[in-house]
Amino acid sequence: MRRERQEREKQRREEPKRSFSPELLTSSSHFSLEPLTSHSSLLTFAHTPVLVDEVVQFLAGCRRVLDGTVGAGGHAERLAAAGAEVLGLDRDPAAVRSARERLGARARVREGDFAAASRDDDVVALRPDGILLDLGVSSPQLDDPARGFSFRPGTALDMRMDSAGRTAAEWLNGAAEPELAGAFRADADERRARALAREIARRRATRPFSTSDDLVNAIRAVLGPRSGPDDFARLFQAVRIAVNGELERLARALPGLLDVAAPGAVLAVISYHSGEDRVVKMAMRDWARACVCPPGQPVCTCRGRPLGTLLTRHPVRPSAAEAERNPRARSARLRAFRKDA
Repeated sequence: MRRERQEREKQRREEPKRSFSPELLTSSSHFSLEPLTSHSSLLTFAHTPVLVDEVVQFLAGCRRVLDGTVGAGGHAERLAAAGAEVLGLDRDPAAVRSARERLGARARVREGDFAAASRDDDVVALRPDGILLDLGVSSPQLDDPARGFSFRPGTALDMRMDSAGRTAAEWLNGAAEPELAGAFRADADERRARALAREIARRRATRPFSTSDDLVNAIRAVLGPRSGPDDFARLFQAVRIAVNGELERLARALPGLLDVAAPGAVLAVISYHSGEDRVVKMAMRDWARACVCPPGQPVCTCRGRPLGTLLTRHPVRPSAAEAERNPRARSARLRAFRKDA
């Protein structure tokens, strides 16, 4: 536990300073918006995919690629141009519509969840030799008030990645104080997590939380009048992570993705939050170890061999030039692993 705390503190110190605004809820978003235009009922947007050159380099030579978070199709477009057959999945119907319009016949795109990819008939049939996950929330999701991710005044507390499950308001109104405090502490590095959880419980007893103003006012009551967008951004992000079970889904998904991948396949993951990166790092580190038995066990009873090779001892970060062009890329970390042939 002590080593884990030290490692987490090191990651926190290394993470670049972030500036937030109501329009930029979290640097977990990975699109840079240009002017929007209307096309029927479809929101059309231009964007800059993060670390795209590095992704293409790691997946060079892959012929069957699963893009488990296709978004608007930026990475998929470059991978298809490199000669790969691309299957793109996304939980967000709006993202699927946008990617289909962008990619046309160059890739297959449909609704789907990467967490269930190992049980997906199309993925199993593809037997991908390259897999990409680009985690986080897209700018179109953040900038659509109806999705409820923003802390702009009057925004309904929703934050669901799809239409299933409980909303942020339901989580804030129903979660026990220890669950609230745990989320704020683990996913927002909030030192006053317990106090904030108590304040939320006190307020919801007389008036249920329903809009962003309710959560912002609770944060201000605990952190003081000098609290601002940076505080709101990281605490709203913690709520979003809890509502969608993002870290748990990722931890469950990674072993299944490795299993469904072809021998010699490359798995590349871009994360934007230290918790996401920690899950990816620990999974890939375990895969690269010959023995994963508990320390001190006299006889090895596990697989007794590594499952492949780490391609990134340390995460690949955006260059200064890319971060300057696309500020929402600043917190991105790319890790990659090659499965044994």
